[in-house]
Order: sequence, then C-alpha cells, then structure tokens
Amino acid sequence: MTTAAPTTDPTTELTVLDPRDGSVVGTVAAATEDEVRAAVAAAHAAARDWARTAPEQRGRALRAAADRLAEHARELAELNTRETGKPFEEALGGVQAGIGTLYQYAELGPVHRGRSLRGDVLASDYTVAEPRGVVVALTPWNDPVAVAAGLLGAALVSGNTVVHKPSERCPHVGARLGEILAEALPAGVLGTVSGGAAVGELLTGLPDVDVLAHVGSTATGEAIARAAVGTGAHVIRENGGNDALVVDDDVDPGWAAEQAALGAFANVGQICVAVERIYVHRAVAEPFLAALAEQARRRNAEGSLAPLVDERMREEVHRQVADSVAAGAVVLEGARVPEGPGAFYPATVLAECAPGMTVMAEETFGPVAPVQVVDSFAEGLRLAAADRYGLAATVLTGRIAHAQQAVAELPVGTLKVNNVFGGAPGGAAQPRRASGAGFGYGPELLDEMTQVKVVHVEMPPTRG
Repeated sequence: MTTAAPTTDPTTELTVLDPRDGSVVGTVAAATEDEVRAAVAAAHAAARDWARTAPEQRGRALRAAADRLAEHARELAELNTRETGKPFEEALGGVQAGIGTLYQYAELGPVHRGRSLRGDVLASDYTVAEPRGVVVALTPWNDPVAVAAGLLGAALVSGNTVVHKPSERCPHVGARLGEILAEALPAGVLGTVSGGAAVGELLTGLPDVDVLAHVGSTATGEAIARAAVGTGAHVIRENGGNDALVVDDDVDPGWAAEQAALGAFANVGQICVAVERIYVHRAVAEPFLAALAEQARRRNAEGSLAPLVDERMREEVHRQVADSVAAGAVVLEGARVPEGPGAFYPATVLAECAPGMTVMAEETFGPVAPVQVVDSFAEGLRLAAADRYGLAATVLTGRIAHAQQAVAELPVGTLKVNNVFGGAPGGAAQPRRASGAGFGYGPELLDEMTQVKVVHVEMPPTRG
C-alpha cells in the first residue's frame, strides 16, 4: 500500500515515513527558538568546568558514552532502518563504526599535545591546545551515528561542549543518540535539538557559537560559511562530492566493473564518496560496460537494493537521469521509477555520457553509474579534474607512473588507487573547493576543535 505524507508543518513537527513502504515511523517536535537558545546557553554554562576537566577524565567519560552506545546498538540500528531504509546489518555496522570512533577519540584526546619551541636557553617557549568553546554539530542522515560520533567525540574529548542537530530525515535516531551519550556526561556538555532548516539557520547565526561543524550538502555548507563570516565561528565542513573513477586500459574490465558497481551502488549511492561519474579507456570500454550493466541487472533482479531515503530524493535522482537521457545518454540498465510503495530506484547504468550532462556535472546521490569513454588515461584525468567539487577520486591502473600522475593532477582531498573504498583507520583529508574545508576525521579533527596558545616564560632579572 502507499501512504500519503502527513500534512504537518515542518517548522513545528518532523514526521518521518518509512521509505520501504511509506508507513509512518513517528513524529518529533521541532525545537522552538527558545529551546534552541536554551540549549546553547546550557552548553555555555557547562563550558568552563568541562574545559578545566582533566583530559584523561574527559577520555574516561567518552569511553563510558561509547559503552552506553554499544548497549543500545541494535535499538539505534533498527531506528535507522525504519527512518532511512538502510538495511539493518549495514545500519548496525554504522553504529559499530561510531562506537569505534568514540573509543578512538577517548584514547587520542588525552595525548593531544602542543609543541616545544626553540627560544633563548634560559626561557621556555611552547604551545597549548585549548578548546574553542561551544560547538554546533549538524550531521546527515546517510550514516547518522558514525558521522555524528566523529564530530561529537572529537569536540567533547577536546574540552568543548556541543549542541547537536541531527538531520530532519532521521530525528528519532538523532534524539535517541543524544539521550544515550548524554547519560555518561555532565549536564549541559552535550545537548540535542531536533528540527529542519529553520533550526539550523538559527543555530548557525547565534553569536555565542564558537565552531560550526557540518556534514551535508554543498548549498547548506556554503550558507553556513557565509553565516560564520558574521559571527566569527570556526567552520569545519564536508560537503557534496562528484567523485570520478578513471579506468586505465591495462586493468581487467570485469574487475573494474565490480569496483565501479561497488562505488556507485553501495548504500544505494547515498555515500559522500560514492562513484558519481566514470571515465573508461576505449580499449576496455566494451567489456567494461557489458560487465557493469550485468552487475546492475543482477542487483535489480535480486531486489538487493534498499530504497532511497525518501520519495523527494528519488524524484531528484530520476530527474537527473531523465535530463541526461534527453541529452543523449543511453540506458543500459535501470532508469525507471518502479511501481509500488516505497522510495525504491533501480541500479542504473548510462553509456555515451558527455561533459555537461546533469549526471556528470551534479552530485546524484543515487544508484547511478554514468560512463564516458575516453581515448587515453590522460584524457580521463583531465575530465575528472574539470569539476567544481574536490572530495575524492579513484583510479584503476597497473602503472605506477599513471598512479603518480593522478596524485599530481587530481585536485581532491582523497585519492584512492585500485580500491574505491580503500583507506587506513584514522585517516583524514581536507575537502577542496565546493566539497568543503577543514579536516573532518582522524587525529587532525582534534586540531580543528582546538585553538593554539603560544606561551613564553623566562626568569625576571635578579634583584640587586
């Protein structure tokens, strides 16, 4: 059956539909202006004592919060599945990743240190890392626990207090996450407010906020950066990406198609670093396209793809596909809105794509693999680099010289060679251009959450 969206006012209530069948998950009240201001005031009131808490003690508190989260992992995963359609095991994996991140920051925070400086032999010069103050964290729906855990963990263990606004697409997950973590922390150190764009705009415009940390769309990130110009808040943002995959002529086309399918179809394409556009060398293009279309057909036949987060997202994905087909792209698989309930969309492969087509120029955030054939690896790199985003990219090549060429020429924060989702634990990167600014993960996020004070100490002159 299909269920019409309830006619509630999104500025006062957030009603979420299960994207699998359209049934109502529940309704969460959006925070009022007074409640938002009260949450920030509570964070301010707690900031001085929390900043003066010993780093090792803050680490213990964060470990306790991680322990609490582990106790409620399945509960949060089930809520995530109901609100966003993410399969339960994948949702549980996201919660477990968040738990691991909190443990990681609980260890890293107490050893985050300053540096000694070389000065006069009878003086001491060094730096001290101090918390910035009140952090507003605005987090997305596509991996709500794991992403939030990174920002919240780094901020809290560094001595900041936090007001967290989770995405309005998964307010039940965000509210419950806040309750669970706050139980292990002093009052006021972590607050959660629910709401949509109006609540986010209010939070980002308040003068008493010291850090704005955002993971989400480029349009929202740019609005946050503009607001921070007026308030002086430090901005950390990981925003949209239009990540390219470049396939060289010396790789196995079947394996390359598996990599492309994984990058484009995992989590139904709803990953910041998903493969969004593909450039394949003409020498392997025919078998690559055949294998990629088969990968998509198999997923569609099995019904293994989860729904998109909601029908609004599906409409946007299909709009981009339809625009590109009208401009000359050829459908090898998918590209049709299925009948029946839910926000499902098939794995889609488009051939004969070209620069300027919507699916090549914009972040699609759906299970779409658009492919353009190129005559050389260098041409693939050139087209991959000609984009306003700068989040990540992948190259598949057996030539070390081509890998090094990609390192030198692709203006992205993360470059992956021969693995679309490869990376070591604790890695961090700086998004570029329209994809954001600042380190959003890893030990470097502790640097973003703190500010450096330089100290110079020397002896006074002896009294005559």
